[in-house]
Amino acid sequence: MTQRFIAPALLGFSLLLTACGGSGNSNGFSLLPLIPPPTTAPPAAQPPAAQPQKNVLFFLGDGMGITTMTAARIYKVGEDGDLTMDTLPETAFVHTYSNDAQVTDSAPSMSAYMTGVKMNNEVISMSPETKATDASGKAYHVSFDSTCPPGNGQAVETLLEQSKAKGYATGVVTTTRITHATPAATYSHVCHRDAENTIAAALVPGGAGYNGKLGDGVDVFFGGGTDYFTAKEDGGKRNDKRNLIAELKAAKYSYAGSKSEFDKLPADGATKIAGLFTKSHMAYDLDRDATKEPSLAEMTGKAIDALAARKKGFFLMVEGGRIDHALHATNARRALQDTGAFDDAIKLALDKMQAIDPGLKNTLVVVTADHDHTLQLNGYAARTGKTEAGKPGVLGLVKDYVDTSKTSKDVGGNPYTIIGFGNGPRRLATRGPISDAELESKDYKQEAVVPMDAASDSETHGGADVFLGAQGLGADNFSGVITNTDVFGLIKKAVGL
Repeated sequence: MTQRFIAPALLGFSLLLTACGGSGNSNGFSLLPLIPPPTTAPPAAQPPAAQPQKNVLFFLGDGMGITTMTAARIYKVGEDGDLTMDTLPETAFVHTYSNDAQVTDSAPSMSAYMTGVKMNNEVISMSPETKATDASGKAYHVSFDSTCPPGNGQAVETLLEQSKAKGYATGVVTTTRITHATPAATYSHVCHRDAENTIAAALVPGGAGYNGKLGDGVDVFFGGGTDYFTAKEDGGKRNDKRNLIAELKAAKYSYAGSKSEFDKLPADGATKIAGLFTKSHMAYDLDRDATKEPSLAEMTGKAIDALAARKKGFFLMVEGGRIDHALHATNARRALQDTGAFDDAIKLALDKMQAIDPGLKNTLVVVTADHDHTLQLNGYAARTGKTEAGKPGVLGLVKDYVDTSKTSKDVGGNPYTIIGFGNGPRRLATRGPISDAELESKDYKQEAVVPMDAASDSETHGGADVFLGAQGLGADNFSGVITNTDVFGLIKKAVGL
Protein backbone atom coordinates (compact mmCIF):
# COMPACT_ATOMS: atom_id res chain seq x y z
CA MET A 1 0.00 0.00 0.00
CA THR A 2 1.36 3.34 -1.05
CA GLN A 3 1.49 5.95 1.67
CA ARG A 4 1.08 9.68 0.99
CA PHE A 5 3.83 11.97 2.20
CA ILE A 6 2.78 15.48 3.24
CA ALA A 7 5.53 18.01 3.56
CA PRO A 8 5.53 19.73 6.95
CA ALA A 9 5.09 23.18 5.39
CA LEU A 10 2.10 22.03 3.36
CA LEU A 11 0.69 20.23 6.39
CA GLY A 12 0.67 23.53 8.23
CA PHE A 13 -1.14 25.17 5.34
CA SER A 14 -3.67 22.32 5.26
CA LEU A 15 -4.34 22.65 8.99
CA LEU A 16 -4.84 26.37 8.59
CA LEU A 17 -7.47 25.80 5.93
CA THR A 18 -9.24 23.29 8.17
CA ALA A 19 -9.18 25.60 11.13
CA CYS A 20 -10.66 28.35 8.96
CA GLY A 21 -13.62 26.16 8.02
CA GLY A 22 -12.31 24.17 5.01
CA SER A 23 -13.48 20.58 4.36
CA GLY A 24 -11.54 17.83 6.16
CA ASN A 25 -11.52 14.08 6.79
CA SER A 26 -12.14 12.36 10.10
CA ASN A 27 -8.51 12.94 11.12
CA GLY A 28 -8.94 16.69 10.78
CA PHE A 29 -6.65 17.02 7.77
CA SER A 30 -7.74 18.84 4.63
CA LEU A 31 -8.44 16.76 1.55
CA LEU A 32 -8.30 19.87 -0.70
CA PRO A 33 -5.54 19.85 -3.29
CA LEU A 34 -2.34 20.99 -1.68
CA ILE A 35 -1.51 23.73 -4.15
CA PRO A 36 0.38 26.75 -2.86
CA PRO A 37 -1.61 30.00 -3.14
CA PRO A 38 -0.75 32.10 -6.17
CA THR A 39 1.68 34.89 -5.61
CA THR A 40 0.17 38.25 -6.52
CA ALA A 41 1.33 41.81 -6.03
CA PRO A 42 -0.24 43.53 -3.01
CA PRO A 43 -2.92 46.08 -3.89
CA ALA A 44 -1.69 49.60 -4.44
CA ALA A 45 -1.87 51.79 -1.36
CA GLN A 46 -4.93 54.03 -1.41
CA PRO A 47 -4.70 57.68 -0.39
CA PRO A 48 -6.38 58.37 2.96
CA ALA A 49 -10.03 59.29 2.65
CA ALA A 50 -10.62 63.02 2.71
CA GLN A 51 -11.82 64.17 6.10
CA PRO A 52 -15.25 65.79 6.08
CA GLN A 53 -15.26 69.55 6.36
CA LYS A 54 -16.26 70.65 9.87
CA ASN A 55 -18.07 73.91 10.57
CA VAL A 56 -18.67 75.84 13.79
CA LEU A 57 -21.20 78.66 14.02
CA PHE A 58 -21.08 80.42 17.40
CA PHE A 59 -23.93 82.88 18.04
CA LEU A 60 -23.63 85.30 20.96
CA GLY A 61 -26.52 87.52 22.08
CA ASP A 62 -24.73 90.20 24.08
CA GLY A 63 -26.52 90.68 27.40
CA MET A 64 -29.30 88.25 26.38
CA GLY A 65 -30.29 86.87 29.76
CA ILE A 66 -33.08 84.31 30.05
CA THR A 67 -35.65 86.93 31.07
CA THR A 68 -34.74 89.00 28.02
CA MET A 69 -35.22 85.89 25.87
CA THR A 70 -38.64 85.31 27.41
CA ALA A 71 -39.71 88.92 26.86
CA ALA A 72 -38.40 88.83 23.27
CA ARG A 73 -40.41 85.67 22.57
CA ILE A 74 -43.62 87.30 23.79
CA TYR A 75 -42.77 90.52 21.91
CA LYS A 76 -42.22 88.73 18.60
CA VAL A 77 -44.50 85.67 18.58
CA GLY A 78 -46.57 85.70 21.77
CA GLU A 79 -46.48 83.56 24.89
CA ASP A 80 -47.13 80.25 23.14
CA GLY A 81 -44.85 80.86 20.16
CA ASP A 82 -41.23 79.85 19.66
CA LEU A 83 -38.16 81.73 18.65
CA THR A 84 -35.73 79.75 16.52
CA MET A 85 -33.33 79.52 19.44
CA ASP A 86 -36.13 77.94 21.51
CA THR A 87 -36.19 75.00 19.09
CA LEU A 88 -32.53 73.99 19.42
CA PRO A 89 -32.58 70.38 20.64
CA GLU A 90 -29.75 70.50 23.20
CA THR A 91 -29.71 73.05 26.03
CA ALA A 92 -27.71 74.03 29.08
CA PHE A 93 -27.37 76.75 31.70
CA VAL A 94 -24.05 78.60 31.74
CA HIS A 95 -22.25 80.23 34.69
CA THR A 96 -20.69 83.50 33.51
CA TYR A 97 -18.71 84.89 36.50
CA SER A 98 -15.26 86.21 35.64
CA ASN A 99 -11.91 85.64 37.31
CA ASP A 100 -12.34 88.61 39.63
CA ALA A 101 -16.05 89.43 39.61
CA GLN A 102 -19.38 87.82 40.38
CA VAL A 103 -20.88 89.87 37.52
CA THR A 104 -18.83 89.76 34.35
CA ASP A 105 -18.46 92.25 31.57
CA SER A 106 -18.41 91.12 27.94
CA ALA A 107 -14.63 90.98 27.56
CA PRO A 108 -13.77 88.14 29.95
CA SER A 109 -16.98 86.20 29.35
CA MET A 110 -16.57 86.07 25.58
CA SER A 111 -12.86 85.41 26.09
CA ALA A 112 -13.76 82.45 28.31
CA TYR A 113 -15.88 80.97 25.52
CA MET A 114 -13.09 81.55 23.01
CA THR A 115 -10.06 80.44 25.11
CA GLY A 116 -11.31 78.23 27.94
CA VAL A 117 -9.68 80.58 30.47
CA LYS A 118 -11.32 82.71 33.18
CA MET A 119 -9.85 86.19 33.15
CA ASN A 120 -10.38 89.52 34.87
CA ASN A 121 -13.05 92.00 33.87
CA GLU A 122 -12.13 94.19 30.86
CA VAL A 123 -9.36 91.81 29.73
CA ILE A 124 -9.43 90.42 26.16
CA SER A 125 -8.09 86.85 25.61
CA MET A 126 -5.17 87.02 28.03
CA SER A 127 -3.99 84.76 30.88
CA PRO A 128 -5.79 84.87 34.27
CA GLU A 129 -3.22 87.05 36.07
CA THR A 130 -3.51 89.86 33.49
CA LYS A 131 -4.62 93.17 35.00
CA ALA A 132 -6.73 95.72 33.10
CA THR A 133 -5.61 98.59 35.35
CA ASP A 134 -2.55 99.63 37.31
CA ALA A 135 -2.36 99.69 41.11
CA SER A 136 -4.06 103.10 41.21
CA GLY A 137 -6.95 101.91 39.06
CA LYS A 138 -5.84 103.67 35.87
CA ALA A 139 -6.85 101.72 32.77
CA TYR A 140 -4.06 100.39 30.54
CA HIS A 141 -4.90 102.48 27.49
CA VAL A 142 -4.49 106.09 26.43
CA SER A 143 -6.77 107.48 23.72
CA PHE A 144 -7.65 103.92 22.67
CA ASP A 145 -4.01 102.80 22.33
CA SER A 146 -2.91 99.99 24.63
CA THR A 147 -0.41 100.82 27.37
CA CYS A 148 -0.25 97.30 28.74
CA PRO A 149 3.19 96.92 30.39
CA PRO A 150 5.53 94.01 29.58
CA GLY A 151 5.00 91.04 31.85
CA ASN A 152 1.33 91.81 32.49
CA GLY A 153 0.03 88.43 31.39
CA GLN A 154 0.27 86.71 28.05
CA ALA A 155 -1.95 85.98 25.08
CA VAL A 156 -4.16 82.87 25.19
CA GLU A 157 -4.98 81.21 21.87
CA THR A 158 -8.58 81.56 20.68
CA LEU A 159 -10.88 79.16 18.83
CA LEU A 160 -10.64 81.37 15.77
CA GLU A 161 -6.83 81.27 15.85
CA GLN A 162 -6.83 77.50 16.34
CA SER A 163 -9.29 77.11 13.47
CA LYS A 164 -7.08 79.24 11.24
CA ALA A 165 -4.03 77.13 12.16
CA LYS A 166 -5.94 73.98 11.12
CA GLY A 167 -6.71 75.43 7.70
CA TYR A 168 -10.31 76.43 8.37
CA ALA A 169 -11.86 79.57 6.92
CA THR A 170 -12.81 82.13 9.58
CA GLY A 171 -15.37 84.90 9.99
CA VAL A 172 -16.59 87.49 12.49
CA VAL A 173 -19.96 89.29 12.23
CA THR A 174 -21.40 91.84 14.67
CA THR A 175 -23.75 94.81 14.94
CA THR A 176 -21.30 96.59 17.24
CA ARG A 177 -17.94 98.03 16.33
CA ILE A 178 -15.79 95.19 15.03
CA THR A 179 -13.28 96.27 17.70
CA HIS A 180 -15.79 95.97 20.56
CA ALA A 181 -15.22 93.45 23.33
CA THR A 182 -17.10 90.44 21.96
CA PRO A 183 -15.72 90.35 18.41
CA ALA A 184 -12.29 91.46 19.65
CA ALA A 185 -12.06 88.39 21.89
CA THR A 186 -11.96 86.15 18.82
CA TYR A 187 -8.92 87.68 17.09
CA SER A 188 -6.96 89.98 19.44
CA HIS A 189 -5.20 90.08 22.81
CA VAL A 190 -5.13 93.23 24.95
CA CYS A 191 -5.20 93.83 28.68
CA HIS A 192 -7.94 96.47 28.40
CA ARG A 193 -10.94 96.26 26.08
CA ASP A 194 -10.99 100.01 25.39
CA ALA A 195 -7.70 99.87 23.47
CA GLU A 196 -9.70 99.70 20.26
CA ASN A 197 -7.02 101.29 18.05
CA THR A 198 -4.70 98.46 19.06
CA ILE A 199 -7.45 95.90 18.50
CA ALA A 200 -8.16 97.25 14.99
CA ALA A 201 -4.49 96.94 14.01
CA ALA A 202 -4.58 93.24 14.93
CA LEU A 203 -6.95 92.65 11.98
CA VAL A 204 -4.82 94.14 9.20
CA PRO A 205 -2.35 91.69 7.60
CA GLY A 206 1.16 93.01 7.20
CA GLY A 207 0.69 96.13 9.29
CA ALA A 208 2.23 97.12 12.61
CA GLY A 209 0.40 95.38 15.44
CA TYR A 210 -1.01 92.62 13.23
CA ASN A 211 -1.82 89.38 15.04
CA GLY A 212 0.37 86.84 13.26
CA LYS A 213 -1.76 83.98 14.62
CA LEU A 214 -4.34 84.98 12.01
CA GLY A 215 -2.04 83.83 9.19
CA ASP A 216 -3.14 85.51 5.99
CA GLY A 217 -6.06 87.16 7.79
CA VAL A 218 -9.65 86.63 8.90
CA ASP A 219 -11.51 85.68 5.73
CA VAL A 220 -14.74 87.58 6.40
CA PHE A 221 -15.64 90.31 8.89
CA PHE A 222 -18.60 92.68 9.09
CA GLY A 223 -19.68 95.29 11.61
CA GLY A 224 -19.27 98.96 12.48
CA GLY A 225 -16.40 101.05 13.79
CA THR A 226 -14.50 102.86 11.04
CA ASP A 227 -13.41 105.38 13.71
CA TYR A 228 -10.69 102.98 14.90
CA PHE A 229 -9.49 102.31 11.35
CA THR A 230 -9.00 105.94 10.32
CA ALA A 231 -6.80 108.75 11.61
CA LYS A 232 -7.93 111.68 13.74
CA GLU A 233 -6.96 113.94 10.86
CA ASP A 234 -9.60 112.15 8.75
CA GLY A 235 -12.32 112.23 11.38
CA GLY A 236 -11.42 108.94 13.08
CA LYS A 237 -9.76 108.13 16.39
CA ARG A 238 -6.38 106.72 15.39
CA ASN A 239 -3.32 108.51 16.74
CA ASP A 240 -0.81 107.05 14.28
CA LYS A 241 -2.14 108.65 11.06
CA ARG A 242 -2.77 105.21 9.56
CA ASN A 243 -5.72 104.41 7.33
CA LEU A 244 -6.37 100.75 8.07
CA ILE A 245 -9.17 100.57 5.50
CA ALA A 246 -6.68 101.47 2.77
CA GLU A 247 -4.29 98.89 4.23
CA LEU A 248 -7.02 96.21 4.12
CA LYS A 249 -7.61 96.97 0.45
CA ALA A 250 -3.85 96.78 -0.18
CA ALA A 251 -3.94 93.36 1.52
CA LYS A 252 -6.42 92.23 -1.20
CA TYR A 253 -9.62 92.53 0.83
CA SER A 254 -12.75 93.42 -1.09
CA TYR A 255 -14.24 96.13 1.12
CA ALA A 256 -17.75 97.52 1.61
CA GLY A 257 -18.71 100.69 3.43
CA SER A 258 -22.39 100.74 2.44
CA LYS A 259 -25.30 98.40 1.79
CA SER A 260 -24.94 98.76 -1.99
CA GLU A 261 -21.24 97.85 -1.78
CA PHE A 262 -22.07 94.98 0.58
CA ASP A 263 -24.49 93.53 -1.96
CA LYS A 264 -21.66 93.42 -4.52
CA LEU A 265 -19.09 91.68 -2.31
CA PRO A 266 -17.93 88.41 -3.88
CA ALA A 267 -18.52 85.03 -2.28
CA ASP A 268 -16.17 83.27 -4.68
CA GLY A 269 -14.20 81.13 -2.26
CA ALA A 270 -10.99 83.06 -2.90
CA THR A 271 -11.46 86.74 -2.09
CA LYS A 272 -11.30 87.98 1.48
CA ILE A 273 -14.18 90.34 2.24
CA ALA A 274 -14.80 93.00 4.90
CA GLY A 275 -17.51 95.53 5.62
CA LEU A 276 -17.55 98.41 8.11
CA PHE A 277 -20.79 100.33 7.74
CA THR A 278 -20.75 103.01 10.46
CA LYS A 279 -18.28 105.14 12.37
CA SER A 280 -19.26 103.52 15.67
CA HIS A 281 -21.89 100.83 16.34
CA MET A 282 -24.41 99.90 13.68
CA ALA A 283 -27.99 101.11 14.12
CA TYR A 284 -30.50 99.36 16.32
CA ASP A 285 -32.69 97.15 14.17
CA LEU A 286 -35.69 99.35 15.01
CA ASP A 287 -33.89 102.38 13.53
CA ARG A 288 -31.91 100.74 10.73
CA ASP A 289 -32.14 102.22 7.24
CA ALA A 290 -32.18 99.08 5.09
CA THR A 291 -30.75 101.01 2.15
CA LYS A 292 -27.65 101.96 4.14
CA GLU A 293 -26.92 99.10 6.54
CA PRO A 294 -27.38 95.35 6.05
CA SER A 295 -29.29 93.44 8.72
CA LEU A 296 -27.56 90.97 11.00
CA ALA A 297 -29.25 88.16 9.07
CA GLU A 298 -27.98 89.54 5.76
CA MET A 299 -24.42 89.82 7.07
CA THR A 300 -24.64 86.29 8.47
CA GLY A 301 -25.91 84.91 5.17
CA LYS A 302 -23.18 86.61 3.15
CA ALA A 303 -20.53 85.35 5.58
CA ILE A 304 -21.78 81.76 5.32
CA ASP A 305 -21.84 81.93 1.52
CA ALA A 306 -18.29 83.28 1.36
CA LEU A 307 -16.87 80.87 3.94
CA ALA A 308 -18.61 77.76 2.61
CA ALA A 309 -17.32 78.57 -0.89
CA ARG A 310 -13.78 78.01 0.39
CA LYS A 311 -14.58 74.29 0.69
CA LYS A 312 -12.45 73.61 3.77
CA GLY A 313 -14.72 74.00 6.77
CA PHE A 314 -15.09 77.19 8.75
CA PHE A 315 -15.45 78.94 12.11
CA LEU A 316 -17.94 81.82 12.24
CA MET A 317 -18.82 84.01 15.22
CA VAL A 318 -22.01 86.10 15.00
CA GLU A 319 -22.90 88.66 17.68
CA GLY A 320 -26.22 90.38 18.27
CA GLY A 321 -24.33 93.12 20.03
CA ARG A 322 -26.80 95.94 20.44
CA ILE A 323 -29.18 93.94 22.65
CA ASP A 324 -26.77 94.86 25.44
CA HIS A 325 -26.72 98.58 24.64
CA ALA A 326 -30.51 98.93 24.67
CA LEU A 327 -30.66 97.10 27.99
CA HIS A 328 -28.09 99.45 29.49
CA ALA A 329 -30.41 102.28 28.44
CA THR A 330 -33.43 100.42 29.95
CA ASN A 331 -35.02 100.76 26.52
CA ALA A 332 -36.81 97.43 26.32
CA ARG A 333 -38.41 97.91 22.90
CA ARG A 334 -35.08 98.26 21.11
CA ALA A 335 -33.56 95.41 23.14
CA LEU A 336 -36.36 93.02 22.23
CA GLN A 337 -36.37 94.07 18.58
CA ASP A 338 -32.63 93.40 18.36
CA THR A 339 -33.10 90.04 20.06
CA GLY A 340 -35.64 89.18 17.38
CA ALA A 341 -33.20 90.28 14.66
CA PHE A 342 -30.55 88.07 16.26
CA ASP A 343 -33.00 85.16 16.14
CA ASP A 344 -33.67 85.87 12.46
CA ALA A 345 -29.93 85.49 11.80
CA ILE A 346 -29.94 82.12 13.58
CA LYS A 347 -32.89 80.91 11.50
CA LEU A 348 -31.27 81.94 8.23
CA ALA A 349 -27.99 80.30 9.25
CA LEU A 350 -29.68 77.00 10.13
CA ASP A 351 -31.55 76.98 6.80
CA LYS A 352 -28.36 77.67 4.85
CA MET A 353 -26.33 75.08 6.74
CA GLN A 354 -29.02 72.40 6.32
CA ALA A 355 -28.72 72.95 2.56
CA ILE A 356 -24.91 72.79 2.70
CA ASP A 357 -24.67 69.95 5.25
CA PRO A 358 -27.98 68.06 5.49
CA GLY A 359 -28.66 66.96 9.04
CA LEU A 360 -25.76 69.11 10.25
CA LYS A 361 -23.63 65.96 10.45
CA ASN A 362 -20.44 68.02 10.22
CA THR A 363 -21.70 71.34 11.57
CA LEU A 364 -22.06 72.52 15.16
CA VAL A 365 -24.30 75.50 15.91
CA VAL A 366 -24.10 77.04 19.40
CA VAL A 367 -26.28 79.91 20.63
CA THR A 368 -25.68 81.60 23.97
CA ALA A 369 -25.09 84.90 25.78
CA ASP A 370 -22.13 86.41 27.57
CA HIS A 371 -24.05 87.70 30.59
CA ASP A 372 -27.42 88.70 31.98
CA HIS A 373 -28.97 92.14 32.68
CA THR A 374 -31.35 93.35 35.39
CA LEU A 375 -34.48 93.24 33.18
CA GLN A 376 -37.41 91.68 35.04
CA LEU A 377 -41.05 90.77 34.37
CA ASN A 378 -43.37 92.27 36.99
CA GLY A 379 -46.72 91.36 38.50
CA TYR A 380 -49.32 88.75 37.66
CA ALA A 381 -49.86 89.99 34.12
CA ALA A 382 -52.57 88.64 31.85
CA ARG A 383 -51.34 87.17 28.59
CA THR A 384 -50.75 89.88 26.02
CA GLY A 385 -49.77 88.17 22.79
CA LYS A 386 -47.15 89.70 20.51
CA THR A 387 -46.46 93.41 20.23
CA GLU A 388 -48.21 95.20 17.36
CA ALA A 389 -49.19 98.76 16.52
CA GLY A 390 -51.67 99.87 19.18
CA LYS A 391 -51.02 96.68 21.18
CA PRO A 392 -47.88 97.07 23.30
CA GLY A 393 -47.97 93.46 24.47
CA VAL A 394 -45.18 92.69 26.92
CA LEU A 395 -44.13 96.35 26.73
CA GLY A 396 -47.46 97.42 28.18
CA LEU A 397 -49.04 97.78 31.61
CA VAL A 398 -49.76 94.85 33.92
CA LYS A 399 -53.42 93.90 33.46
CA ASP A 400 -55.25 91.64 35.87
CA TYR A 401 -55.36 88.10 34.49
CA VAL A 402 -58.87 87.49 35.89
CA ASP A 403 -60.39 90.76 34.70
CA THR A 404 -58.23 92.16 31.89
CA SER A 405 -60.16 95.43 31.91
CA LYS A 406 -58.47 96.24 35.20
CA THR A 407 -54.91 97.56 35.42
CA SER A 408 -52.85 96.32 38.35
CA LYS A 409 -51.72 99.07 40.74
CA ASP A 410 -48.81 99.65 43.06
CA VAL A 411 -49.20 100.57 46.73
CA GLY A 412 -49.86 104.17 45.73
CA GLY A 413 -52.62 103.24 43.30
CA ASN A 414 -50.53 103.80 40.17
CA PRO A 415 -50.12 101.45 37.18
CA TYR A 416 -46.81 99.83 36.34
CA THR A 417 -45.31 98.14 33.29
CA ILE A 418 -44.75 94.43 32.82
CA ILE A 419 -41.05 95.05 32.14
CA GLY A 420 -38.90 96.86 34.66
CA PHE A 421 -35.23 96.93 35.63
CA GLY A 422 -33.41 96.28 38.88
CA ASN A 423 -31.37 99.44 38.37
CA GLY A 424 -31.13 102.15 35.75
CA PRO A 425 -31.35 105.83 34.89
CA ARG A 426 -35.14 106.21 35.21
CA ARG A 427 -36.04 106.09 38.89
CA LEU A 428 -39.08 108.25 39.47
CA ALA A 429 -39.35 110.25 42.71
CA THR A 430 -43.13 110.21 42.32
CA ARG A 431 -44.96 107.62 40.27
CA GLY A 432 -48.09 108.49 38.32
CA PRO A 433 -50.21 107.45 35.34
CA ILE A 434 -48.51 106.07 32.22
CA SER A 435 -50.07 107.08 28.92
CA ASP A 436 -50.55 104.89 25.85
CA ALA A 437 -48.43 107.36 23.88
CA GLU A 438 -45.49 106.77 26.22
CA LEU A 439 -45.77 103.01 25.83
CA GLU A 440 -45.93 103.27 22.03
CA SER A 441 -42.76 105.37 21.85
CA LYS A 442 -39.66 103.50 20.78
CA ASP A 443 -37.69 105.78 23.12
CA TYR A 444 -39.63 104.82 26.26
CA LYS A 445 -37.33 103.81 29.11
CA GLN A 446 -38.69 101.39 31.67
CA GLU A 447 -38.52 102.31 35.32
CA ALA A 448 -35.78 101.01 37.61
CA VAL A 449 -35.76 100.15 41.31
CA VAL A 450 -32.27 101.44 42.07
CA PRO A 451 -31.47 104.90 40.63
CA MET A 452 -28.35 105.18 38.51
CA ASP A 453 -26.67 108.04 36.66
CA ALA A 454 -29.35 109.59 34.42
CA ALA A 455 -26.71 111.29 32.25
CA SER A 456 -25.60 108.00 30.73
CA ASP A 457 -27.00 104.61 29.81
CA SER A 458 -25.98 103.15 33.12
CA GLU A 459 -28.04 100.09 33.95
CA THR A 460 -25.67 97.26 34.94
CA HIS A 461 -25.22 93.67 33.92
CA GLY A 462 -26.77 90.93 36.03
CA GLY A 463 -25.03 87.86 37.40
CA ALA A 464 -27.56 85.12 36.62
CA ASP A 465 -26.81 82.09 34.48
CA VAL A 466 -27.56 82.32 30.75
CA PHE A 467 -29.12 79.97 28.22
CA LEU A 468 -27.15 77.87 25.75
CA GLY A 469 -28.71 75.97 22.87
CA ALA A 470 -26.92 73.69 20.41
CA GLN A 471 -27.64 71.63 17.32
CA GLY A 472 -25.63 69.38 15.03
CA LEU A 473 -22.22 67.76 15.39
CA GLY A 474 -21.41 67.12 19.06
CA ALA A 475 -24.40 69.13 20.27
CA ASP A 476 -25.47 66.36 22.64
CA ASN A 477 -22.43 67.10 24.81
CA PHE A 478 -23.99 70.41 25.84
CA SER A 479 -26.30 69.74 28.78
CA GLY A 480 -26.91 70.47 32.43
CA VAL A 481 -25.19 73.33 34.21
CA ILE A 482 -21.79 74.28 32.83
CA THR A 483 -19.31 77.16 32.95
CA ASN A 484 -18.44 79.34 29.97
CA THR A 485 -14.92 77.87 29.92
CA ASP A 486 -16.44 74.40 29.43
CA VAL A 487 -18.01 75.54 26.16
CA PHE A 488 -14.55 76.09 24.66
CA GLY A 489 -13.56 72.48 25.31
CA LEU A 490 -16.85 71.05 24.05
CA ILE A 491 -16.51 72.92 20.74
CA LYS A 492 -12.92 71.74 20.32
CA LYS A 493 -13.98 68.16 21.02
CA ALA A 494 -16.86 68.30 18.55
CA VAL A 495 -14.74 69.32 15.58
CA GLY A 496 -11.39 67.87 16.60
CA LEU A 497 -9.43 71.09 16.96
